[in-house]
Amino acid sequence: MLVDVHAHFYHARTPRADWRERNVSRLTAGARIGISVHVASILGSWGLTSPIYFPSPRDVTAGNDALLALQREHVDRIRGYVCVNPNYTAHARAEIVRGLDAGMIGIKLAASRRADDRLLDPIAELARERRVPVLQHIWQHRRRDWPGQEASDAVELCTLARRHPDVRFILAHIGGGGDWLHSLRAVHDVPNVYVDLSGSGVDGGMLEDCVASVGVNRLLWGTDLTMDTGWAKLRYLELLLTKEELALVRWKNAARIFPPGAFPTD
Repeated sequence: MLVDVHAHFYHARTPRADWRERNVSRLTAGARIGISVHVASILGSWGLTSPIYFPSPRDVTAGNDALLALQREHVDRIRGYVCVNPNYTAHARAEIVRGLDAGMIGIKLAASRRADDRLLDPIAELARERRVPVLQHIWQHRRRDWPGQEASDAVELCTLARRHPDVRFILAHIGGGGDWLHSLRAVHDVPNVYVDLSGSGVDGGMLEDCVASVGVNRLLWGTDLTMDTGWAKLRYLELLLTKEELALVRWKNAARIFPPGAFPTD
């Protein structure tokens, strides 16, 4: 089995006129790679009617509705994160409950608020109550503020994780660009932070250093928007790890941190 813990889909209220084709192409490519389940999020309207990283409550709900529809259509292949904007606390908590009750299996936090901000505590507490992981958008070492987003890095995520030791946090796209060694040093001794291997970066030594820093038990395979680089990392992991270690990264770690029964086991 192979679980992609960081996938994205589109819907009609996004800037892409070819959204149907892009959704089909992800599933088609996933079948070629051997992906059993895409764990996905939709970031509101992807910037069409509110900013990508600051989606309005209306756009958050519409995106989650679209993903729930995809999950129902592809019941064996798609699982959903409830995407929320934590700046709207009451809406975010209500949306999490609605999404999880409808079959979603995790929470997605885009760059709407710094990861160490106390405003995220109510979201993390609900994640603890519902026993679901939180995928946090991360820059690999934030050196400055970036327009249009509240960019966080691993240090800030670890601050949140230490405040909520019973919640599993996923550090997004270690290969998404930036100083991934900075991130690995930060998460080394924070056992409830897992490293998502997705992103377009395929730097030499990256996967070896991920294994050395957090061990195979805290690595999760994923693709994000660039599935070809996810495939390349998977092929390299087949040479780097033993069969038993590879199974942990491919799906067993994900099965452990997501709700029981989230993925098929046969």
